[in-house]
Amino acid sequence: MGLDKTLVVVEANGSRVLPASLELLTQARTLAAAVEAVTWGDAAELAAEVGEYGASRIFHVGDVDGGLPGPATAASIAAIVESGASPDAILVPQTYDGRDVAARLSVRLDKPVITNVIGMEGEGDGLRSVHGVFGGTKVVKAAFTGGKPWIFVVKAKSFAAEPSGGAPAEVVTAAHPDLGLTAAAKIIDRHVEESTGPKLDEADVVVAGGRGLGSKEAYGMVEELARLLGGAPGASRAIVDADWVPYSYQVGQTGKTVKPTVYVALGISGATQHLVGMKGAKNIIAVNKDKEAPIFSVADLGIVGDVHQVLPKLIEALKARR
Repeated sequence: MGLDKTLVVVEANGSRVLPASLELLTQARTLAAAVEAVTWGDAAELAAEVGEYGASRIFHVGDVDGGLPGPATAASIAAIVESGASPDAILVPQTYDGRDVAARLSVRLDKPVITNVIGMEGEGDGLRSVHGVFGGTKVVKAAFTGGKPWIFVVKAKSFAAEPSGGAPAEVVTAAHPDLGLTAAAKIIDRHVEESTGPKLDEADVVVAGGRGLGSKEAYGMVEELARLLGGAPGASRAIVDADWVPYSYQVGQTGKTVKPTVYVALGISGATQHLVGMKGAKNIIAVNKDKEAPIFSVADLGIVGDVHQVLPKLIEALKARR
């Protein structure tokens, strides 16, 4: 551990910390002797879970009163830094709110930000970040040359979330200056897409369909197989662009990154941009009629065949076992 202290921006859905933040808390434990967190909303509800994943203290920004959390959170972190209790590194989840916090914090501290991080390595008293470039075909490393704190924005599923069994974190009120018009924007409505079953980026099993399905109607078989396996349906960018399924289903470089125990790719050729989002799955099963399809290069089990013949038989077999 080369760093003294790391600060993690924690996001939550109600009283549960989002997986991306738990991943960062887990990684932070390997980088620094002390881990602290900062959040908005009800910090008392999150203290036990945050502590279980390694943070000894959680700074509470307060209720953002229907506004954007970015202005208050960035101002609070800047106040912590300027108070003399600055962390060496600040880890931010690469979410909509996380990116907003990082951008505002960069301006307040006059510090650069490193984004699209997929790995981190301690090196002496320094820290290097790992990035996939050229569609994930190459890996590069980056490091700050300026002074601390270093701000990293990290992609989800870059690390495994593992509890450490720590005690509940101490809740500390985070002070920040009057934000004035900076905090004037209010959220007047939220659109939450209806869904059943596990979320795509949290599911243990993901069944994804691609252009090889041939039609929007055929995607129904993907959803049925996902239900039978207790998993979540996913998709390649090609069928999202074709408006067969919503963007929230997309797996890949410009969609979600998933790391399930089982990933089933149906009629997906395996473009590099798609592989980036799913090649971390523990077991990959691919069905494609083209034996040269790139998806077979990462598959643990490959079936060369017509998805319209294989998929109905698989669904039938699973139903027969019930």
